[in-house]
Amino acid sequence: MTLAPLPLIEPKREEALLRIASGQAGDREAEQRVERALGARPLGLGELAALLSPAADAYLEQMAQKARALTRKHFGRTIELYIPLYISNECSSGCDYCGFAADRKVQRRRLSLAEIEREIAVLARQGFDEVLLLTGERAGEADLIFLEDAVRLCRAYVTRVTVEAFPLQTEEYARLVRAGLFGITIYQETYDRELYRQVHRWGPKRDYDFRLHTPERALRAGVRGVGLGALLGLGEADRDLLRVAAHLDQLYRRYWQAYLSVSFPRLRPEAGGRVAARPVGDRELVRYIFAFRIALPKIHLVLSTRESVLMRDNLAGVGISKMSVGSHTTVGGYEHQYGDARQFELADERTCEQFCQTLAERGLVGVYKNWDTAFI
Repeated sequence: MTLAPLPLIEPKREEALLRIASGQAGDREAEQRVERALGARPLGLGELAALLSPAADAYLEQMAQKARALTRKHFGRTIELYIPLYISNECSSGCDYCGFAADRKVQRRRLSLAEIEREIAVLARQGFDEVLLLTGERAGEADLIFLEDAVRLCRAYVTRVTVEAFPLQTEEYARLVRAGLFGITIYQETYDRELYRQVHRWGPKRDYDFRLHTPERALRAGVRGVGLGALLGLGEADRDLLRVAAHLDQLYRRYWQAYLSVSFPRLRPEAGGRVAARPVGDRELVRYIFAFRIALPKIHLVLSTRESVLMRDNLAGVGISKMSVGSHTTVGGYEHQYGDARQFELADERTCEQFCQTLAERGLVGVYKNWDTAFI
């Protein structure tokens, strides 16, 4: 059993949804769609499109209140915390927006298992119980065996190990599950097939369809959690986000027990990389997050340290229920920094303690430990 063939949304249906998503403030018909969406339950793609539209700006405070209430209802006053750990920046692909692309003149490094253990030991002592292991595309010795060994090692220190790495076959994911893998994060980057071809200039990541079907291969192998997202700024954000929602819906219908989440990464500066073709402003990002929370009240919405202190503080508990904290985008970076090559620049460089103090001042609690998975 595989996912439905592309497109994720039928072309006529997608064009109708995009017309809704393009509705402008002052257009009474567009605003009425927003009003109906705010009162609807459950919400479909049509209602989500209305809430994604610029017409929803006139209702942003109402959306914020609804997003806050739904976040509080399903996640309480907690913000689930995780930390990324880059274990390799070796890469075989030519993504023109990434600081680790194969043609970037940067120092390449793959951590040894001893180095990974030193890094994860530091994070475990800080209290983290979820780590996200990151690599470039499959290259040289940064392969499946390397990833499998890293997952097994980290699982001895933390309860939840997830990876954001190269796509694998079903049987390869099954090996990682046996090593202790909980979940994967896999961004399609953009769901625009032609734009995808342009920005992925060479290498294994150029295969659009193989990447698109990665979440299902992982879930079929026993992976429990999948995080989706599009890199906002590469293409048309409203189109990509509608396809993210459709992709999520397809997965949920078949794997309803899965721990699914959505991230909202915006294209950030990196050496020699792509400038956002369609920059997503702060107000747009806020509207998108509120729209997803209202349409999808029970799934984690994730915001990383790509975003500014102001954005992260104001969105915590108001739509966003999960965040990275204390991040480094160099290889290693916690016990020792192995080179200065960054995948992208961070905007929030606060320590874990500083971030959690801010959460506490806002009546929220940063949660390091996931008790549900502690019994696996």
